[in-house]
Amino acid sequence: MISISLCMIVKNEARTLNNCLASVKGIPDEIIIVDTGSADRTKEIAKVWTDHVYDFPWTDDFSAARNASFQYATKQYIFWLDADDILQHDQRLKLLQLKENLADNVDAVSMVYEIPQQPERGLVSYTTRTRLVRRDKNCRWHGVVHEDLALAPSCRLLKSDIKVTHTKINNGNAASPSRRNLEIYERYLARGYELTISDQFHYARECQVHRLYDRAIEYYERCVDHPEVSLENQIFVMHKLATCYVQAGQPHKELELTLKALAKDVPYPAFSCRMGEHFLKQGHIEAAIHWYSTAYLHPLNERYQASVVDTAYHTWLPHEQLAMCYEMIGDAKQAGTHRQWAEYYKTDVTERSSKLE
Repeated sequence: MISISLCMIVKNEARTLNNCLASVKGIPDEIIIVDTGSADRTKEIAKVWTDHVYDFPWTDDFSAARNASFQYATKQYIFWLDADDILQHDQRLKLLQLKENLADNVDAVSMVYEIPQQPERGLVSYTTRTRLVRRDKNCRWHGVVHEDLALAPSCRLLKSDIKVTHTKINNGNAASPSRRNLEIYERYLARGYELTISDQFHYARECQVHRLYDRAIEYYERCVDHPEVSLENQIFVMHKLATCYVQAGQPHKELELTLKALAKDVPYPAFSCRMGEHFLKQGHIEAAIHWYSTAYLHPLNERYQASVVDTAYHTWLPHEQLAMCYEMIGDAKQAGTHRQWAEYYKTDVTERSSKLE
């Protein structure tokens, strides 16, 4: 059996930290918690679980804080979580089984990250993160915000289906999103530093959230054909950029990007839905049905699991649109079938989200 150090960075996480640690109780052999300036009961709660609670002065750099937390680890492997992450009971059992049976030649383990956005509307995203790494590989974090754990090419990675669930659900209140990440990036740029291509993408997303569309478009465009960006991530960037153009009042650019994305790779469900919407607006219902059907009939290639997957585009959304299309051509049976599928996927998401507390 391997030994595990759980390493976390926290700040004002009194509301979520206990649930997070309880969800992995009995799995880590040591818990390392680095606090970056809490003003609530976070440190008090942390000390109930571990004696290894340390202060780290905040420097507008998440990677620096995470790297500091890794330096305190003493066990064979390092596992990391955010304070608003949990493992559901069945996933905890999977992690425990992994701990008991992990092969000696595995250097790192990736896990699925489930991110509910608006689960009542079927808006849930997934991505894959490297969660467990051998301490002696000295893996380092990179990125100012939305940091990533870099692995050497020689690292042997095991792709697991263990799922970590993010519990801070986005309630859709776009009127007042947190400016923290945006301001960190802007201070970083003001000091004359250059953003990595990964940080440029995440900065674009922050700008988009805050309706700084011209700025977001500028930085998304830098990522679209960048040689350091994988094909799968280029497609995802184009998806975000297409949405940004619509928000900026340039809907013709959405079609241009959709066609460009379809020319690059197998149809990405979001772009299949965009094509369906295009033909629906033109009144070409048969073509709309073709593209919405493509969205749900052709699941994402496994290559895309490392990027962000918005499940709506291959679950309830195409079915909902197909129900409308079939109603328009008088096919009540098909419309009813797709409406049932749409409700099934929405209900499934809601039921899963209700288990988060």
